[in-house]
Amino acid sequence: MKNTRIPDSVCRILQKSRNLFSGIRTTEYRIRRARSRGFTLLLAALVSSIVLSLGASIFILAKKEVTLSSLGRDSQTAFYSADQGAECALYWDARWSYFGTSSPPGFDVQNLRCDGECLVDSSGTCAEVPGRYAGTYPYVMSFRYSPSAGSVNYCVDVYVQKCDGPIGTWDPLTNSAPCTPSIPPVIHTTVHADGYSTSCSTLTSNPRTLQRSVELHY
Repeated sequence: MKNTRIPDSVCRILQKSRNLFSGIRTTEYRIRRARSRGFTLLLAALVSSIVLSLGASIFILAKKEVTLSSLGRDSQTAFYSADQGAECALYWDARWSYFGTSSPPGFDVQNLRCDGECLVDSSGTCAEVPGRYAGTYPYVMSFRYSPSAGSVNYCVDVYVQKCDGPIGTWDPLTNSAPCTPSIPPVIHTTVHADGYSTSCSTLTSNPRTLQRSVELHY
């Protein structure tokens, strides 16, 4: 057989066709590779967002748990302060009748302490609690002192009200309770103690100060 030579024009057409299809395949490969890169970036951003959201949620939850725990501790501290103040007033009234109409005879006011602290401190010495009976009922004697736990000081306000009849509900605005005289007169006593979770010097400045109250009636 004779070798048939392909015309140059046909060769050029075939070459152009091959180059064209080769370019199409290269373009398709590049498009697929770009799409693959875009999907990878999207997946990475999605995973990062999920991890960040989980981390933020865990942090907020942990912060709330710490806050609730500290609130429970502070509430317990305020209650113990109030309870100590009420028991202290009860001791001095029941054992020594200090909150009666007159001061006990021969009583040394320097002994008038709770938790080693003067009920009323006057330049480092103990002083009389103000508000004693002045001829009429009811009367309220009050004091403030700082119970301590180790090196930490707390605060408690204590009010002792005496009435010649039944005593009503305590009013925190007036720090007293309604008194209804009885005939014959029967002395009633209310000891109201407000305990705080912070020291007396920071009661108004500390936004996390908690108050718990204890009340005794006899």
